[in-house]
Amino acid sequence: MPAFECFKTLETRPDDAHMLRFWCQYWIIVSMVIACESFVSWMPMYGEIKLAFFVYLWYPKTKGSDVVYDSFIRPTVMQYEPNIEQRLEHLRANSGQLIAFYIKNFADKGTAFFMDFLRYVVSERPEAAANSEPVINTLLLFPISEQIHRDIIN
Repeated sequence: MPAFECFKTLETRPDDAHMLRFWCQYWIIVSMVIACESFVSWMPMYGEIKLAFFVYLWYPKTKGSDVVYDSFIRPTVMQYEPNIEQRLEHLRANSGQLIAFYIKNFADKGTAFFMDFLRYVVSERPEAAANSEPVINTLLLFPISEQIHRDIIN
């Protein structure tokens, strides 16, 4: 969404400060690279290529952000701008329902997970007693066998 908001700022105020335009273009392109990163990060030398691309975008003499933005990003986003606006408006309208769904789902699943965790912790204790594993006596602060521990408690 920040990339799209930058896009709208650039298109509604094209004659504002040159640096605003430069940095908005730069961050729009960076956000798109990051969005696609999970699909192409497996490529050999991806990190080096990405670094070189970011330097190209940033370096003032190459005007890389202007070239990439005006040649690729702007025409594509302008073509789909009404569709993007419609989908973002739909997301904004339904975000309350989505948040309520996730909170309810988290509450239900979180409680179940916590209870399962407690059952697991409690069920692990008898296994240690059956194997006669040493137990750390917290009062005496040295390991003792389970049999001695039972004798002390009883």
